[in-house]
Amino acid sequence: MGIEDKAKDSGVVQECGTGMPLIGDRAPAFRSMTTMGKCNFPDDYAGKWVVFFSHPADFTPVCTTEFIALARRSEEFKAINTELLGLSIDSLHSHLAWAESIEDIDLNGKGRVEIPFPIVADISMKVARQYGMLQTVASTQTVRAVFIIDPDSIIRAILFYPMSTGRNIDEIKRIILSLQKHDEENVSTPADWNPGDDVVLGAPLTLETAKNRLADQDEKLKKYSWYLTMRKDS
Repeated sequence: MGIEDKAKDSGVVQECGTGMPLIGDRAPAFRSMTTMGKCNFPDDYAGKWVVFFSHPADFTPVCTTEFIALARRSEEFKAINTELLGLSIDSLHSHLAWAESIEDIDLNGKGRVEIPFPIVADISMKVARQYGMLQTVASTQTVRAVFIIDPDSIIRAILFYPMSTGRNIDEIKRIILSLQKHDEENVSTPADWNPGDDVVLGAPLTLETAKNRLADQDEKLKKYSWYLTMRKDS
């Protein structure tokens, strides 16, 4: 019996909530109440990309800045077929009170916002455990987790932030755009890529393909090596 099996046998993985799904797994299903009514996940989001994110607790300062930032940019996410869904292990009433209080905050003088996305109430911690959002036995707070889930309900990216560090909304959006680019054109995106930048072609898998790649006279191609070729974005 391996270490992981022993951990599962002893209930450690279950108790800690670290038995999280991985990239490429189907997003665990759940039913829950949210600040916008009942949620049947992921069925309610079929055909949509989803940013499913957790926060340690309601009425926390860093999370408040994140919620305001996401609210301000929610239409940007909708424009790329993406829905936002939050979660913490606080109660529905706590979520509602926090969301209402946020409406009174004018952060950095940019104007007040309403929270336009639902927040899952998970006081039983069932969903948090399904997604590995509880990192230690001693903690009863979800870490800052982000699961990017595609229209087929497959987890495509996972980010974890410490409680002291607010999430980078630009990076979350950039990841979604990169994944969409990959799905549409079968290309990859290099370090620091942003929409409009050069993209990366897959490395040749045969000697013949490598020779053909090097001989290709397409002006859009930038050939740095037989295995590294970039293409101007079309």
